[in-house]
Amino acid sequence: MIPAHPPLGRPGHHPAATARDLTKIHDMGGHQVTALDRVSLDVHQGHFTAIMGPSGSGKSTLMHCLAGLDSPSSGAAWIGEVNLAELSDRQLTLMRRDRIGFIFQAFHLLPTLTVMENITLPMTLAGKRPDQRWLTEVIVTLGLRDRLAHRPPQLSGGQQQRVACARALLNQPEIIFADEPTGNLDSRAGAEVLRLLQESVRQLGQSIVMVTHDPVAASYADRVVFLADGRIVDELQQPTADRVLDCMRMFDPMGDA
Repeated sequence: MIPAHPPLGRPGHHPAATARDLTKIHDMGGHQVTALDRVSLDVHQGHFTAIMGPSGSGKSTLMHCLAGLDSPSSGAAWIGEVNLAELSDRQLTLMRRDRIGFIFQAFHLLPTLTVMENITLPMTLAGKRPDQRWLTEVIVTLGLRDRLAHRPPQLSGGQQQRVACARALLNQPEIIFADEPTGNLDSRAGAEVLRLLQESVRQLGQSIVMVTHDPVAASYADRVVFLADGRIVDELQQPTADRVLDCMRMFDPMGDA
């Protein structure tokens, strides 16, 4: 196993990501909607954290603020020891490119490029060459060695999401944010991707934050944080699907969780 490069700019005991009193208010035609209400959270290094909650609870907004994809109305978010609010637009872009990985529900693969070209595209655009040993490790770990010359339309949904995972892992980011990564997959392919994410945490020391509505998906995490009405209302350590479902029913008894 080839170890990941050490995280940039912070000793190991610091959280991979931090939120302090994050508030996000949307102006909906003169009517203000509070998506986040003074949320504080530490995302531990080398852990798999799931964020759950009813529709409109603020879980995606929290992830976007932590990842620097959106700015809070007040409060602060850090990646390691870097306060995202203190970065210029260019610095924030470089932070997202160099130190953060993203996996989305839509795979965001370019259909005209091969699997290998899709995996290495972010580094190519940055003018960087991937570490060949690490590239090989990622490809083998994710079971893509026999698919490198294929293009996305020739792959199953699970295989396409594996390519997206490989792309996120290649730059050895400090943290990966995954937004409903199994939402477009059947149960078998979804379980496959979740096992791969879990393995990247346990074997590679990766830090992952995943937003999901699925109790089964959340059970792969080390910790589940529950939001309701823009606030953290509970959390579970070493969750099971049944325990997650019980918690979801408490916060959203009329929902489909």
